[in-house]
Amino acid sequence: MGLIAGIVGLPNVGKSTLFNAITNANVLAANYPFATIEPNIGVVEVPDPRVDVLTEMYHPKKTIYTTFEFRDIAGLVKGASKGEGLGNQFLSHIRTCDAIVQVVRCFDDPNVIHVDGSIDPLRDIETILIELIFADMEVIEKRIPKIRKRAELKLDAEAVLEYKTLLKMNETLKAEKPIRSLDLTLEETKLIKNFSFLTAKPMVYVCNVADDELMDYSNNKYVNKIQKIANSENSKTVVISAKIEQELGELDLEDKEMFMEDLGITRSGLDELVGVSYELLGLKTFFTVGTDEVRAWTFKDGMKAPECAGVIHTDFQKGFIRAETMSYEALIQAGSESKAKELGKFRLEGKEYIAKDGDIFNFRFNV
Repeated sequence: MGLIAGIVGLPNVGKSTLFNAITNANVLAANYPFATIEPNIGVVEVPDPRVDVLTEMYHPKKTIYTTFEFRDIAGLVKGASKGEGLGNQFLSHIRTCDAIVQVVRCFDDPNVIHVDGSIDPLRDIETILIELIFADMEVIEKRIPKIRKRAELKLDAEAVLEYKTLLKMNETLKAEKPIRSLDLTLEETKLIKNFSFLTAKPMVYVCNVADDELMDYSNNKYVNKIQKIANSENSKTVVISAKIEQELGELDLEDKEMFMEDLGITRSGLDELVGVSYELLGLKTFFTVGTDEVRAWTFKDGMKAPECAGVIHTDFQKGFIRAETMSYEALIQAGSESKAKELGKFRLEGKEYIAKDGDIFNFRFNV
């Protein structure tokens, strides 16, 4: 269950530079609009020190980290929802993503042009938001007439709830606020899932600051304003310097650690971005271990053991019998798997067991 995050933003805000840093790929980063047309895709390993510790313990033939897919999606301009610029392509590419990573320019540099002629992150955020709002409103306005009669006659309880939910969302969108700013019930969230509303998708605002502001951005007027917007709509912010992240991405591990030490940071902005994205999407990690392979797997918080088995293979879920499990912490405290079993840390869990972050599973199944 890999996460797909779409990197978006107006032209020349640092999207492709950030993508280069994430994937260490040679993606075009040109100083003009629409340098990126088709979305570049990069799959990266998610750093997890627990995988490294388990590898040291089991000495497997193969180690596999969980993965994170980023898509560098083309820039857009006003009127994208009406097909201006690369609007239609932009919106279709975003719809297939689990989360949106919006890069916002928070630095002044006369040598890097801005599509609107000046630096104003709030205007940039509003430009993208309005286009996404228009696209969502179009979906709602096409759907409402199809269920209005059933809902008003109260012939179908689900239609009644869907109708009320769509009306509530439409009012929010008309107020120029995203759907994610609403506190929807679990039932309402399930009802709208298949619509893939753009403004309902989790949003991470990446504040791209100048190199010399990375260590102290508290006085950056742009960052402060973006953080207020994020708080008001249940979104998150991450502050990075895309240029520094790209430089870090080009170094080997030892040089990267030295560079980070010189900068006075213990965690790169990209690691922070991955962590925040996982948190926003409610994602956790479980492990499978052995001498053949140590592997990390991504699952959604609240999943039960059979669903986690299904992350590995659908047959595992269909024929689920039980899960043999222990926590990562218990294994490390015991020092070995055999000792953990001896101490009674190894458990048998059934179909109703809710998986926890750091669980180590061995699934028993029969198909």
